[in-house]
Order: sequence, then C-alpha cells, then structure tokens
Amino acid sequence: MGEKRRGGRIWIDGGAEEPSNDAARRRPTTFLNAVALGNVVILVEKILRVQPDVKRIYLPVRAPDAESAKKRVETEVIGKELFGLLRETHGKGFQSFIEEKVVPLAGDIIHENFGVEGHQLSQMTQEINVIVNGAATTNFYERYDVALDVNVMGVKHMCQLAKQCPNLKVILHVSTAYVVGERQGVIQERPFKQGETLREDAQLQLDVDAELRLARDYQRQLAGDDAEQKNERKAMKELGLARAREFGWPNTYVFTKALGEMTLAQQLGGEGDVPVVIVRPSIITSIQKDPLPGWIEGTRTIDAILIGYAKQSLSCFLADLDLTMDVIPGDMVVNAMMAATMAHASPGRRLPQPTVYHATSSLRNPAPYAVLYRTGIRYFSANPRVGSDGRPVRTRQVHFFATIAAFTAYMVLRYRLPLELLRLLNLLCLGLLSRLYGELSRKYTFVMRLVDLYGPFALFRGIFDDANTEKLRLAMAAGDRVDFNFDPRSIDWDDYFYRIHIPGVMKYVLK
Repeated sequence: MGEKRRGGRIWIDGGAEEPSNDAARRRPTTFLNAVALGNVVILVEKILRVQPDVKRIYLPVRAPDAESAKKRVETEVIGKELFGLLRETHGKGFQSFIEEKVVPLAGDIIHENFGVEGHQLSQMTQEINVIVNGAATTNFYERYDVALDVNVMGVKHMCQLAKQCPNLKVILHVSTAYVVGERQGVIQERPFKQGETLREDAQLQLDVDAELRLARDYQRQLAGDDAEQKNERKAMKELGLARAREFGWPNTYVFTKALGEMTLAQQLGGEGDVPVVIVRPSIITSIQKDPLPGWIEGTRTIDAILIGYAKQSLSCFLADLDLTMDVIPGDMVVNAMMAATMAHASPGRRLPQPTVYHATSSLRNPAPYAVLYRTGIRYFSANPRVGSDGRPVRTRQVHFFATIAAFTAYMVLRYRLPLELLRLLNLLCLGLLSRLYGELSRKYTFVMRLVDLYGPFALFRGIFDDANTEKLRLAMAAGDRVDFNFDPRSIDWDDYFYRIHIPGVMKYVLK
C-alpha cells in the first residue's frame, strides 16, 4: 500500500496518484472487534473523520439479530455526542454516510467467525484489509471461564478469521501496559514468549491450552455437584485469581490478557504471516483535543478518587502521591493505533513481529498522583458541589495511605474492631443485630477485596519504555505528527486535569 497525505489526513489507496476506480475498489476495509465499545467509539469517529474514503467498517457487537445490532451501534456508537463534528460536517447526509460506511454485525467473539455466516462472511473476508481487536473483559475479578472466553478464545477466533482474509494487510491487537504484572523499573516493549511466567521459578511453565481445559473441567465438576452449583460464580472467580497468582500476575484480567498475547503470537507470529501489532495503553483518560475535549465513557481506576471526592464519600484512599500514575488521553491512544496500522501495512516498512507499542506517559512525561489531587482540590474549590439542602459542600482533605500495610491497619482499627464488637453484641442480643452486622461485614469485605485487587496498580512502580512508539512518531511526516499526535510530552498535566479531564468526568460519567 502507498501512503500520501492530503488535507491533514493519511490516505491509503493502493499507491495510485489519484483515486481511480481500481484504487477505489481497494480502499481499506476495517474490522473493529469490541465487547466494551468505549474506546472503539473514539476510533470509529476518527477513521470516519480523517479518512472518509474508507470503504467499510465492520463492527461486531453482541446482539441477537441484525436489527438489534444496528440499534445498539446507533445508540452506543453513532449516537454519542462525540460524533457532533461529523454530523456538522455532513449535515443532512450524515445518516446516509454512516449507513454506507459502518456495518453492524450481530456476533460474539466466543464463537468461530464471531457468529457471522454465509454470504456476509464471504463478502467480509474478501474485503477486510485491517483487523483491530479491542475486545476484552476488564473486570479484575472476573469468572475464569468468562475471562478466558473473551480475552483468549476471542483472540484465537480472530486469528482464525484473519487466515480467511486474502487481502488482509495488518492485525492490531489492543492489550494493556499492565499485562507485565507488578514489575518495577524500566519495562521494555517486547512480546511475551510462549510459556513465559512472571515467577522466577524456571520449572514453572505456562500452557494456554492447559488453562482452557482446566477452566472447562472445573466448570463441569461444579455443574455435577448440587452443593457447589450455588457457589459456581464465586468458585470460578476464585479459580481465575488463584491461577493468575500462581504464575505471578496480580489478577485475572491482566493474566488472561497476557494469555491472549501469547495466543496471538502462537497463531500469527511466523515468518510470512500478516504483520501483527500489539498496542499496550496504560490508564486511558478523557480526550485531550479532538474531536471533543473531556469526552470519556466509563470509569477509570483514578476516577474513583474524583467521583468519591465529588460525592464527599471519600475520606481516605490507597495511593502514594509521589508515585507516577501512568495515564494517556483516549485520542492519543487512537492516534498511536492508527499510526502503527499505517506503518505496518506499508510494504518496505514492516518491522519484526509481533511488534509492541506502549501508549504510555511514565517515561517521557510522568504525572504523579499529586497532580490529580491538587487539581481536584482546585477544581472543586472553584466549582463547589451543591448538597441536598441546596448549600455548597465544603471541599475537604483526603487522607492517603502510601502502603497496603498502613491502609489495612487503619481499616482494622476503624472498622474491623467495631465489627467484632457488633458481632459479640449481636450474640448477646440473640441475633437481633444480624442484619446490620451482615451488611457492614459485607461492605468491609468488599473494600478489602478492592484493595487486594487494585492495590498493586495504585502503588505500581514500573516505568514503561516507549522506544518503539517514539520511533513510530519520528517516522511520520511533520504534519501527521500534529494530526495524529500521541506524544505525551505535549501535555501539561495540571492544565489537562483541571480544564479537561475533571470537567469531563463530571459531565460524561456523573452526568
């Protein structure tokens, strides 16, 4: 494929100087795979805005039929405020433009070919030039069978689909920077080796197929035991967490994402295969610039601080204000994805595969948690919340614990000991306080589970190297570096959080 830049956008058109009829037939067709649509929405909008000559975007979503899939895409993708600039550009022709370019598919990644069959499958596989896999279940404490279905089997089914696409130029897989677990120091952009674990035990080998069998066998065992069926959900969650920690990962999410990367390399990592690109973003935050600053969908881990602070339900939090919170705006992640796709789809520019890119900020422009806290205080002091009585809510300080041990000690003294006293009192009162004790005990257990799962990330001490990503940026034309900016050094974190991200969370998350 040839590349040329016109009017601030990268064109891929088969190399002809002008888009001839033959070139038009070779216009790129993209297959965007997602379960949670949040970040894919940004990518769909960007493609349609900067490359309106794209032939088609196939977008599979979970839905029982074609009509339901279409309605879901209209509601959860095209209907978003994010598409305001595109609506303004196309005016009355917006709907027809969308119908021509975006093809909703009723499918599911847990099925072969994503559940697509017949003529539609045949047409789609002939047309596809680019596959983007952003599908994932991001629940840290997910059922092991569910996490494996989406994060591992979904990758396998994507690879099987890719092998049916004769015109495929590149596959881009979205992972997470935290797939490296709790590593410290500078973390390189490199793919996992088959069977690699995060333990130092050389005898410990990881077998993806064995993990899939283990989950299936355990589920069958639970199904055959009447007593265990009631606890199946919890048992499958505990199995995922146990397997993750057996091999050195802190939770089911990052463990199964690592397994997914290994599956991708195993299925499509050989000489002569289509180029494979893995983009690993850190914590994705709201859009910094285009097309709608502050736009965000869903809650990120760091936003728990903002939301709890806004609701005045947060008096303490596990975080070291001096540590770096590695965050990157959503539009920069999408820009890096598009730049990597362009580079690897072009003959003569293919790098060794699979190639990993860190879409991160901790190396080139680190932002400590203190930035989020001080801009939060500043923002809520200037824009005070209003209580149920109609009066402004006073902005108060939050106490931060820099270690899990200190936070645990506080929780024991502040909540666990009073709970034990309540339990004894309940016994003396012959169970009259059982309901209250049960409710408070569940809340305490829930908080401690969150600390167990999220603690390693709140206190993460790694720095993500981005040498590959920087080389990618420097290889771009000067104008493209502006239109597809993903350089974290261009961000003023204080300004970004105060003027863009915090107002965005208040508007799009808390409504």
